[in-house]
Amino acid sequence: MKAVLVLKDGSVYKGKGFGAEAGAVGELVFSTCMTGYQEALTDPSYAGQILMPTYPLIGNYGVNEEDSESRHIWARGFVVRERSGYYEHARAKESIHEFLKRNGIPGISGIDTRAVVRKIRKEGVMPACLATYEKEVDYKELLEKAKGLDYSSNDFVREVSEKGVKEYGGGEKSIVLIDCGVKQNIIRELNARKVKVLSVNCTTKAEEIRKLEPDGIVISNGPGDPNLLGYVASALKPFIGKLPVFGICLGLQVLAHAVGGKTYKMKFGHRGANHPVKELRSGKVRITTQNHGFAVDPKSIPKDYEITHVNVNDNTVEGMRHKSLPVFAVQYHPEAHPGPRDSEYLFDEFVKSMKG
Repeated sequence: MKAVLVLKDGSVYKGKGFGAEAGAVGELVFSTCMTGYQEALTDPSYAGQILMPTYPLIGNYGVNEEDSESRHIWARGFVVRERSGYYEHARAKESIHEFLKRNGIPGISGIDTRAVVRKIRKEGVMPACLATYEKEVDYKELLEKAKGLDYSSNDFVREVSEKGVKEYGGGEKSIVLIDCGVKQNIIRELNARKVKVLSVNCTTKAEEIRKLEPDGIVISNGPGDPNLLGYVASALKPFIGKLPVFGICLGLQVLAHAVGGKTYKMKFGHRGANHPVKELRSGKVRITTQNHGFAVDPKSIPKDYEITHVNVNDNTVEGMRHKSLPVFAVQYHPEAHPGPRDSEYLFDEFVKSMKG
């Protein structure tokens, strides 16, 4: 199979196709993770995006049955420098080619991803069209498709959020998890602390959440522009000050909007497992896993909240907390998977706040 990647600015990159023979339009983003391509592809936060790892060799350890973060691949396309022609791992069941093909997702290899990443770092993330094909394609048509995408006008959270109420695990305490595109490892971490998780759809109203009688609220990670999620912020707002609240990634941005804050789109975002974050109270720096293209405006945070964490590289907001109530959120992923486990303690803090 042949493949081509066409960017909104007219750049064309030709390579070899793998995965499904298909076309995909999405916002082209890069991740600096050296491993974890299976977890990244199945992370709902990548909905509406074409994912490009900066690490040059992908697929050498295959794909297994345990490490997916959701029910299928959410990234619309996959761009790599080199796809391994074989894989070897004790748990592997299929190749990255077979995994993408089974999910109907196109991939392209054999292009200079370093050059594409440099372009994105300079000009910012941009819409792109990826096509794999046996015959020829019309590059002008692909360019028009890329130009026609407005990523921030799409509410991808409604697309990825599971319907109805789903129960996971058990325990004396229960939390309602507002599913904006949750990674399964968030649920695993809460279950490991003997907390029952009641996952609800992103459109669930406050009255419906109240009927579940939770001991706390978690707002998950997810894709897209938080400015479109006023309905989630409205459902969360009545519980602030009534129950412990913990936001993760997009959950931080939703919390900020719920209390009157603002968010903005970043030039190329933070995606990877090597982002240094400084906790302001202790001065400690932890290495974190991140996947977001929007950030909280620090000037918009109300006076009864404080910024708790900042990114060491660009000083963007990585955490906020109410000064007296058990309400806090972080921009990064304490559940990691993949990535360092430095920040798992945040789950302990949240569970402890419910027992207090």
